[in-house]
Amino acid sequence: MSNPDLVQYIVDQAAKAGEIKAKKMFGDYCLYCDGIPVGLVCDNYLYLKPLKHLELILHDCDRQIRPPYDGAKPHYVISDVDNRDYVSLLVRTVADNLSIKRK
Repeated sequence: MSNPDLVQYIVDQAAKAGEIKAKKMFGDYCLYCDGIPVGLVCDNYLYLKPLKHLELILHDCDRQIRPPYDGAKPHYVISDVDNRDYVSLLVRTVADNLSIKRK
């Protein structure tokens, strides 16, 4: 389970990306940007969907990929959550690429 204060911190850090919300699901959280599910906060880690466009802008420390929970698809584990511009850019990139796929 994730600490709700950390989840709120991640929401705040991603605020430049758009309307950011975290909804509690199964003990952890799904992260939304403008209504698009972009990742998860599980066990106090930010996980973002693995997209090619995201890979191009990831810091080296964030290139680790693993499932956020048993049975889940692998996601990027974002450790640099203290950089507001970076987190917002990552979240916006995922949201933009997923919204294109929806059309």
